[in-house]
Amino acid sequence: MKSEKSIETAVTKYAKSQGCLCYKFVSPSNRGVPDRIIIGPTGKVLFLELKAPGKKPTPLQSHVIAQLRDNGANAYWADTVLESQTLIRCHLL
Repeated sequence: MKSEKSIETAVTKYAKSQGCLCYKFVSPSNRGVPDRIIIGPTGKVLFLELKAPGKKPTPLQSHVIAQLRDNGANAYWADTVLESQTLIRCHLL
């Protein structure tokens, strides 16, 4: 089974290969924010929380993702590389 770190590495590599900017999102005073901010070549933005296969976001992470979406942001979580690549293609490319 893949780890969260290996999924994050593969997703970052894929995003960059598609011309996206991919930033690690660390916000010490705001717990629960998604792991990655991915900016597509057209300027569209995706907030992506990555999980190990079969794992789900914590209640706080789910709440933050819902808040971002309520404000019109593309915010999702994924637990596979394929699902992450699909989100990138659908929302950024």
